[in-house]
Amino acid sequence: MPVYFDYAAATPLDARVLTAMRPYLTELFYNPSASYLVAQQVARDVAKARADVARWLGARGSEIIFTAGGTEANNLAIHGIMRQFPDSNMVVSAIEHESVLAPAAAYNRRVAPVLADGRIDMHELEALIDDQTVLVSIMQANNEIGTVQPIREIARLVQKVRKSRSSLPLYFHTDSCQAANYLDLHVARLGVDLLSLNAGKIYGPKQCGALYVHGGIQLQPQITGGGQERNLRSGSENVANIVGLAAALDLAQNQRQVESNRLHQLQQLFFQLVRARIPRAIVNGSIKYRLPNNVHLTLSGYDNERIVMELDERGIQCAAGSACNASKSATSQVLTAIGVDEINARFSVRFTMGRGTDETAVRRTVAALVELRV
Repeated sequence: MPVYFDYAAATPLDARVLTAMRPYLTELFYNPSASYLVAQQVARDVAKARADVARWLGARGSEIIFTAGGTEANNLAIHGIMRQFPDSNMVVSAIEHESVLAPAAAYNRRVAPVLADGRIDMHELEALIDDQTVLVSIMQANNEIGTVQPIREIARLVQKVRKSRSSLPLYFHTDSCQAANYLDLHVARLGVDLLSLNAGKIYGPKQCGALYVHGGIQLQPQITGGGQERNLRSGSENVANIVGLAAALDLAQNQRQVESNRLHQLQQLFFQLVRARIPRAIVNGSIKYRLPNNVHLTLSGYDNERIVMELDERGIQCAAGSACNASKSATSQVLTAIGVDEINARFSVRFTMGRGTDETAVRRTVAALVELRV
């Protein structure tokens, strides 16, 4: 049986999510903007899904904008704010996903460094925020090394700066695409103004996501036309995917404590076996502040592409880095940011676990690494 260790890249569609989606792919195919009764029932189902997503965020339904994935949600957050303030600046961390770094590069953006474990350098972050900063975007948990950021502490810093202002606003956005399976998403407790989600990372449908936008915040729309999603994301709603996102988030958040504990035990077993059998392996990222499904290793002297290929031949699927950057030859900006040199970055491999991972899979994978003499 194949062993899958790339849940950070994609998760399988949960059967319960598919069951929730299926009617909207067949008999309930109607456009929710239509006026006849059956279409209006579909519109009510979209509204319910919106309210269900909002409930887990401690938000109102009107504050949830459905998008075609986490990338679009991040783009909408950044362009939606920054295009209104072209002469201002924004601050991002050095280890953000490309869907944050790429749109941020279109503006006057400042990059906040991280410490060796991937956590944001709070002193440097504070120094970078000035009177012209209107947006801070720091991800809740990193997709490559699994490091979890001190979002509440960052929020307190943003609030402190905001209170000293008399003119320009200051907003705080977090990319929670990797966090939604395992961490609290309640926006008031986090202290964020905007938050991005991705259904494809939580056993829901791909090309479906959402952006939370605190009430009162105005965004500039990116896709115009029919005026759907508060005129921020025009186009007929993908009802099946929207319902799927709500169902997937409900499952993920309901079982996040139990699943986090289970995966944390497997993660600790993975680390223990690696330390015992591959002592020269280096664990990248924070040990204490880390997603429970992430194991990121530097295996010095052994090319990561070769490791991925040879493990694949043994029926074990893992990654040499972020799936979004897999086709690029450049060194991961995440590893560079935490001080991994270019050579060792080429020796680094990511294993991410999920609902289908068990102890047998962990032991089989470490045994395979030992066989490869890494």
